[in-house]
Amino acid sequence: MLLDLIADAFGDRTAFTDGEVSLTYAELRDLARTAGDALTSEGARTLAFADVSSAAVPVALFGAAWAGASYAPLNFRLPVESLRTQIKRLEGPYAVASDGLTAELRSAPLVSTPDWWESLRSAADGSTESGSYAMDPECAAVILFTSGSSGSPKAALLSHDNLLSYVMDTVEFAGADDGEALVLAAPPFHIAGVAAVLSSVYSGRRLLPLASFSPEAWLQLARTGGATHAFVVPTMLARIVQRMESDPSLRVPTLRAISYGGARMAAPILERALELFPDVEFVNAYGLTETSSTIAVLGPTDHREALASTDGETRRRLESVGQPLPGVEVAIVDESGAAVPVGVRGLIRVRGPQVGGEYLDTESSLDDAGWLVTGDIGFIDAAGYLFVEGRADDVIIKGGENLSPAEIEDALLRHEAVESAVVVGVPHPEWGESVAAAVVLGAPAKGSTDQDVTEALTGWVRESLGSLKTPSRIVICDELPTTATGKVLRRVVRDQLAPDPEG
Repeated sequence: MLLDLIADAFGDRTAFTDGEVSLTYAELRDLARTAGDALTSEGARTLAFADVSSAAVPVALFGAAWAGASYAPLNFRLPVESLRTQIKRLEGPYAVASDGLTAELRSAPLVSTPDWWESLRSAADGSTESGSYAMDPECAAVILFTSGSSGSPKAALLSHDNLLSYVMDTVEFAGADDGEALVLAAPPFHIAGVAAVLSSVYSGRRLLPLASFSPEAWLQLARTGGATHAFVVPTMLARIVQRMESDPSLRVPTLRAISYGGARMAAPILERALELFPDVEFVNAYGLTETSSTIAVLGPTDHREALASTDGETRRRLESVGQPLPGVEVAIVDESGAAVPVGVRGLIRVRGPQVGGEYLDTESSLDDAGWLVTGDIGFIDAAGYLFVEGRADDVIIKGGENLSPAEIEDALLRHEAVESAVVVGVPHPEWGESVAAAVVLGAPAKGSTDQDVTEALTGWVRESLGSLKTPSRIVICDELPTTATGKVLRRVVRDQLAPDPEG
């Protein structure tokens, strides 16, 4: 329906520009309907897609919907055996994968992305118009596998109703003008990638898919594609900021707005980005896979007012994720599920029509009242701003005191020598846990020994936050371990920094 609406209204408007491939909304609808017919003829119930971002992504997403099948984008960077296992878990799978994966997966039915694309282009006749759909609004439209950092990955199910509620409550139909274009850097298997396609199509904004992120590739695509909008995860923005600081000529003059989310944004990096992009509107979008993307937003006005303010509470809003969207309820509760007072830290839970909470072959994570406990910890201030301090199991408990890794990370990042940092709790025989940090250094630290730098950083944090929150161990590394979407793998860091039981 989303694609039909925009194709009826602006069929000749360009929907996607992917290198030499350009699709109008009418052409996108024609290809999606053709893909849907092909899936129906195959008897497929799920379209598994394992490849980079390209114009094939929206065709797969909408094609699956047209056939009443589920769309399951897979992390193409996973080992082949993991991909095989995920495909086997899907009902009636039809797989489309990159050339290299097609040769290795050896599952049926399976086709390479180039072959699938060419077959659709050959079969499409340009005559598709509005029509009936095969999907059930309450059935799974999209299946997204979690990263699976502990145990087997869960497969989150998002219904058509969930996704439609998110899009129609947050996006104005055909609200984009003809010149707007968004750089799509989030991978297809991330909820941000799915949401960007749906939102851009409904608003009529052209998409510029980026197959593989690097700050150089992002800046080049944004400049050559005339990007006006972008969504990035915090690690992407940090690398873009670093690259632009080294070469200010790389600015993107057409850029109007940057949305960021997917992980916590460190305040020092955000402040540097706001200075580098003075004419760009910034939006912090907080959400989860299970919530069909964004549930809270810190808008452009909030960013400007916080940055300009000398009031500590107002300026602190830069560290928040803003306020809940209309139609979304957010509450902070203790471990028993009871609401906590304003300003008190607790578990974040959410409820609303865009919240899924269902999983493949697993019980629902919703309680009887429809609440989803996100697993994040945070608080809501007196003005209604939501602050997310990280995952509940990331909180460091030192001598009975709960410490936020985010606060210590921000302190480290304010030191000129630090490019990136992650703080974790590691076992301690007396305190229960002690604070440890892994940092990546920038140019200002060159010429200093590691011991000099760690001593300087230890003193810096002690002066800023006091001895309780000062890391007892700081390790300098070349890079931090991250997921494909840029989230730091804290469990990996924790294992690396944990004391040797035999040493």
